[in-house]
Amino acid sequence: MEPNRVQFLENKTLLVTGASGFLSKVFVERVLSLQPNVKKLYLLVRASDNKSAEQRLHNEVFEKDLFKVLRKNIGDESLNALVSEKVVPVPGDVTLNNMGVSDSNLLQDMMQETDIVVHAAATTRFDERLYVKRYDVALRINTFGALNVLNFAKKSVKAQLLLHVSTAYVCGERSGLTQEIPFAMGDTLHGKNKVDINTEMQLVEQRLKQLVEQGCSEEETKHAMRDLGLKRAKHFGLPNTYVFTKVMGEMFLGHYRENMPIVVIRPAMITSTFSDPFPGWIEGVKTVDTVIVSYGKGMLKCFLIDQKTACDIIPVDMVANAMIATSAEHFHDSGSHTVYHVASSYRNPITYKQINEIIIRYFKKSPLLGRSGMPIVPKALVLLSTKAMFRLYTSLRFKLPLQILGLLSITFPSQFGNTYQHHNRKFKMGMRLVELYEPYLLFKGIFDDRNLETLRIKNGAKETNGIPGFSSKYIDWEDYFINTHIPGLATHLLNK
Repeated sequence: MEPNRVQFLENKTLLVTGASGFLSKVFVERVLSLQPNVKKLYLLVRASDNKSAEQRLHNEVFEKDLFKVLRKNIGDESLNALVSEKVVPVPGDVTLNNMGVSDSNLLQDMMQETDIVVHAAATTRFDERLYVKRYDVALRINTFGALNVLNFAKKSVKAQLLLHVSTAYVCGERSGLTQEIPFAMGDTLHGKNKVDINTEMQLVEQRLKQLVEQGCSEEETKHAMRDLGLKRAKHFGLPNTYVFTKVMGEMFLGHYRENMPIVVIRPAMITSTFSDPFPGWIEGVKTVDTVIVSYGKGMLKCFLIDQKTACDIIPVDMVANAMIATSAEHFHDSGSHTVYHVASSYRNPITYKQINEIIIRYFKKSPLLGRSGMPIVPKALVLLSTKAMFRLYTSLRFKLPLQILGLLSITFPSQFGNTYQHHNRKFKMGMRLVELYEPYLLFKGIFDDRNLETLRIKNGAKETNGIPGFSSKYIDWEDYFINTHIPGLATHLLNK
């Protein structure tokens, strides 16, 4: 792909929130590689001042391996000059008015110059550190953050599009075909109580006040906020705090957009790059990757999963390419509000059974090495398709023997202590993975992507746009996993 083929981006100024995130930095790399004649990139990151923002972008974005192809193609000096000329670091916080941009001159420049606002800042991690499970944090970032970004876009002189990155899983735990339909304010998945976002914030503030009055510790407050978020999500038919707060963010955009064109990108589970800037680049362990890595390390013995269902994954560069293509399509499309699923389950599904077979073959042929330097040869996973079967199996196979081993470790610590700790860690890890990802492991929905397919066909006839591929229909999944994705995990996450 020639760098100047994406004509749409030429002389455009973009604002990207959450610029240090996995998807955002791939999007930035794609823009700079495909159209170095972009006018300017305002990249917003959480930072205290301009110097901190610049340093963070340098360390967390431009020094990454992701940019090695562009760096090789144009040279270190030219890339540094390109970044210096085109990129403006913006210290800010989307939870605040004007996105927390305190420099009035910078804010004025942004409002005068921005053509497209790309909102990708969000809390996305599901780990046990609890931070993003906190309802108060997720509500401020994922929900009210979206409204703050919209308000900025509406006040901007030239802005002709707000592209908002959501998630396909805002559909909840519905089965069947999920359409690309925007949320109306207050919509719920079960059709019962209407969502009132201001009431949700009031509940959070009241609960925080109670926790302060009760003298609760920071850890107790985290747990209370996590529990409240999960309770409210379940109340409205959603599996977790993350998707619930993303739903409410979409509601704000639809309700207050006025004439601002809105594109909502709803990707499924995002994985390593398919081809651009090179195959297999990834950062951080993603949903399905946690299972792959844990299995390869011999840490996983059984898992809760419906083998017949599709594992809806999509390479990150295809999502970034779709963001560019949809921006080109809807720029200056006054009043439009369009949703795009970027997913694979409809056009080119791969089942969990297929993935399981692939990873067994992969690690049998190319095992990871343990601490001793010897190859780890993991046994086949026991896969259980219902929660009841999983609970019964783990109780008989692991929990009861572990309890016995625990008693032995107390009586004979030198003989059984280390063994107990080792097996207990493995058991807890497996249970934690199931708890975190259960809504996705048993998910039976299919994401219709006809809007994106229509755009793909349309772009096929508009060769001058030169927008690179974003359709999953051409992916050979076995080849992708064996030769791209799992080697990418080993290289970029495990340093193998």
